[in-house]
Amino acid sequence: MRFLDLGMISFEDALRRQEEAVARIADGKDEEAVFLLEHPHVFTSGRGGDVKNLLAKTDWEGNPISLVEINRGGDVTYHGPGQLVGYPQIDLRLRCRDVHRYLRELEQTLVTTAARFGVRSFRREGLTGVWTDQGKLASIGVGVRRWITMHGFALNVSTDLRYFQLINPCGMVDCPMVSLSSLLGRRIAMQDVKRAFEEEFRKNEFLCLRITDD
Repeated sequence: MRFLDLGMISFEDALRRQEEAVARIADGKDEEAVFLLEHPHVFTSGRGGDVKNLLAKTDWEGNPISLVEINRGGDVTYHGPGQLVGYPQIDLRLRCRDVHRYLRELEQTLVTTAARFGVRSFRREGLTGVWTDQGKLASIGVGVRRWITMHGFALNVSTDLRYFQLINPCGMVDCPMVSLSSLLGRRIAMQDVKRAFEEEFRKNEFLCLRITDD
C-alpha cells in the first residue's frame, strides 16, 4: 500500500490523478494507493445530491460559490485548508467486493486516528461518517469504478468551520461540524494527523490487505 502526500492540490487535479490511478490498478499495472492532501476552498455534491443544500451563492466576503458535481456517494460537502482529505484507491475484488464493509472500516480507522489525539468519536447507526458528542468530525463519500475505490474521507483538523454554515452538510439540516482543533482548544499539526492516520490504516487488515503464503 503506497501513501502519497500531495500537499495542497486543486480538486480537479486530484480527481484526474485518482481516475488515472484507478485505471492502472484495475488493469493490474499499479499498486493500491492512498492520496493524503488538502484542497483549496471547494463545495462538492455526490450522486443524487440536492443543490438546495448549498445555502448561499457567495461567501461572507462576496466571493462566488460554485458546486462541483462528482461521482461519489453523499450530498453537499465542503473541502478546504486545514482539512485532511484522503482518497484511497483499493481493490475491492480482493476484499469480497464488500463496499459496506469498506465504509465501516474506513470510519473505524478515523475513530482510532482521532483517539490518538485524545478525541472520543464514534459511528452512528444508519449514517455515514464520524461523530462526536459536540458534532460531526469527519465526512465520507466514496465512488467505486471496476471495484476500485475512489474519493474517500474529509477529517476536520483545523478547518475554518464557518464554511459549513453555507451548506446543509451531507444534506443534514442543523448539523454542527467540529474539528480536532476546535474540540481540543489548540491547533493540531496536519503532518501529525497524516502520520497517525497512515499508521492506523496500516493496522487495519481489511483496508491494508495482508497476503501470506499460508
